[in-house]
Amino acid sequence: MLKVYTKENATELLMKLRDRAENISPEIMNSVSAILDDVRKNGDEAVKRYTEKFDGVKPDDFYLSREEQEKYIALVPDELRKTIERSAENIAAFSAMQKRQGNSISSDGKLMGERIIPLKRVGIYVPGGTAAYPSSVLMNAIPARTAGVGEIVMVTPPKAGGINPAVIYAAKVAGVDKILTVGGAQAVAALAYGTESIPRVDKIVGPGNIFVAMAKKLVFGAVDIDMIAGPSEILIVADSTADPAFVAADLLSQAEHDKMAASILVTDSKELIDNVQIELEKQLALLPRTEIAGASVDNYGSAVLLDSVAGCIEFSNEVAPEHLELAVADPLDVLESVKNAGSVFLGEYTPEPLGDYFAGPNHVLPTNGTARFASPLSVDTFVKKSQFLCYSRDALMSVKDDVIRFAESEGLGAHANSVRIRFKDE
Repeated sequence: MLKVYTKENATELLMKLRDRAENISPEIMNSVSAILDDVRKNGDEAVKRYTEKFDGVKPDDFYLSREEQEKYIALVPDELRKTIERSAENIAAFSAMQKRQGNSISSDGKLMGERIIPLKRVGIYVPGGTAAYPSSVLMNAIPARTAGVGEIVMVTPPKAGGINPAVIYAAKVAGVDKILTVGGAQAVAALAYGTESIPRVDKIVGPGNIFVAMAKKLVFGAVDIDMIAGPSEILIVADSTADPAFVAADLLSQAEHDKMAASILVTDSKELIDNVQIELEKQLALLPRTEIAGASVDNYGSAVLLDSVAGCIEFSNEVAPEHLELAVADPLDVLESVKNAGSVFLGEYTPEPLGDYFAGPNHVLPTNGTARFASPLSVDTFVKKSQFLCYSRDALMSVKDDVIRFAESEGLGAHANSVRIRFKDE
């Protein structure tokens, strides 16, 4: 059950969470690095070799044809199709709100501005093992499409039993252009460097296991990435008004993801902690993923007892959780105090799974405390900014002495001469 901390030893939990974030073995790094190097040198041949080795499939063609896609789509129940479509509409509406135009300023012969330019091609990684999530396809592809990305390429591991049909339908709804049946570090390498048949992309997004996460980290620079996603986490700030059954259910909603997932209750009510412990035990026994959720609670399940809700928010800001629920009497009243969180869920009828699947805000969120400086995936993820400036002769004349003086103070004579030469006869 939840390990209970108090104000006196709460820093122990912070250190435990930080150690969890840094738990990457050198063996994994070396293994992934070798795969990346092999794919960069040997292209398709290496990708096929690793696909056969790790997935047990010997591919002739990486691409899933339109005909094959339609066969998968035909297997998706009508009600699930409608749910995927409604979710997509909500995500698209939220994404449209994020889209913005460039800006410029003009005065006295000077024009300066910033352009917003969509990326040409992006790759979306979709897990194919125990974590095959059509919701992640929507969350990654719809903002990319809204941003105006030229081509969206989705990669997902092949499986002997076939790909999750709902994943293929979500890709169709979200506007994915190409689907490739390749996964693992070899898929990341192919997208980052390009092969004979797989195009190089500008950015790779999407969740994956530790090998995929490490591959994304190592190819950064050759290509951009969204983030290095770690195990999921939820932190619930609750007061005495919170329903312990709701709190326990929401903690378990993240615990069932992964044995490394962290579920944390932070409260000023000792009675709530006691009641949540009882509810956890009752609900855990009924879950289909009892073993995973139980291991997660045993490993990282925590309750922190502090003096006030304000103190709970302060502690939460130190953790900078991926998901933060505010199960307090007036959640809007304390929202402004939240400085570090991937996404915030307000009130007892806004459970975290609402954001995972349906509401519209993105579920690809910074983990492992990176909400201190990172943001959720959004339309901004799929654009770049470019600046421009244009000076008239008179405008440059008015500042030439300042530019020359600055350049010469840094010992860069050619810089100074680039300006001076334009006025050499004056």
